[in-house]
Amino acid sequence: MTIEDFKSNPRTMYTAQEYERLSMSLREAEEMLADPAMAELAQMEVDSLTPQLEVLWKQMEETFEAAKEEEEKPKAMILEIQGGAGGDESSLFAAELALMYQNYAESRGWGWNKLDESVSDVGGYKDVSFEVKGRDAYDALRFETGVHRVQRIPETEKNGRVHTSTVTVSVMPIRTVKKVTIPMSDLEFETSRSGGAGGQNVNKVETAVRVIHKPTGIAIRCTIERSQLKNKERALEMLQAKLDQLAQEEDDKKHADAKKAQVGTGDRSEKIRTYNFPQDRVTDHRIRQSWHGLPKIMEGNFAPIAEALQNFTGEFGDAGDDE
Repeated sequence: MTIEDFKSNPRTMYTAQEYERLSMSLREAEEMLADPAMAELAQMEVDSLTPQLEVLWKQMEETFEAAKEEEEKPKAMILEIQGGAGGDESSLFAAELALMYQNYAESRGWGWNKLDESVSDVGGYKDVSFEVKGRDAYDALRFETGVHRVQRIPETEKNGRVHTSTVTVSVMPIRTVKKVTIPMSDLEFETSRSGGAGGQNVNKVETAVRVIHKPTGIAIRCTIERSQLKNKERALEMLQAKLDQLAQEEDDKKHADAKKAQVGTGDRSEKIRTYNFPQDRVTDHRIRQSWHGLPKIMEGNFAPIAEALQNFTGEFGDAGDDE
């Protein structure tokens, strides 16, 4: 880092100017050391200016790095929810989780847009994806990646037995600085008609876009926009986020020791939380903490859980079967 870097940054520009002014004074004082009549006074000036310059330089470094981190911080993310074990009950809970996250996002003033969905026969979600935009959205929801388990008595259960189902959540930041470069030659595009609401244009014109990343086989479908071009842009954005996340997970595996102090591994196969309806309790297995008032939580009162995960400073525990 040079003084020119600091001078060109709006957040450090004025401090850099002060640094240059004091540096000039220090040089003048050092030149005066050669004059016996001024040496003592000059030394006092040197002793005073040197630590001031060190403090200013450190301040500029910290401000510069903080600005860089803020610039690279994700301002948006992709939230995917997929039904898992449990069939219809799993798809219904996937829809309830989606509504919980949506209500929480709206209470925080974040943007919330559905990108694609696959609806089950009972009206739940086989899978669904959303784009969430907001300054702190990724920080608040990044710990949601993993398997969410629900225990309750389904409405169709005649014998009153508690069933266990699972839903998988994936959170992928849309990064300002991309980790992966995607050559267009690696992509294959397909178009189709979009179903559902949106007017005649949605149902009669091939606006839905599916993009396939040939090297990995990952396929992304987007139907939410009314134009094919916009859906293509959204699909590419989702693909970029997914490939960036996969690259990040590979980096994390290489630095596993450094992740021990973090909350979980972010592995999509890791069981992170249980929603126990008969006992009116949500338990996060990573930090071994529980909350009651499950209906309110499912309505979007999710802040206590999000804040507990963000503020957790200990070492993550295993996602065991503890309730």
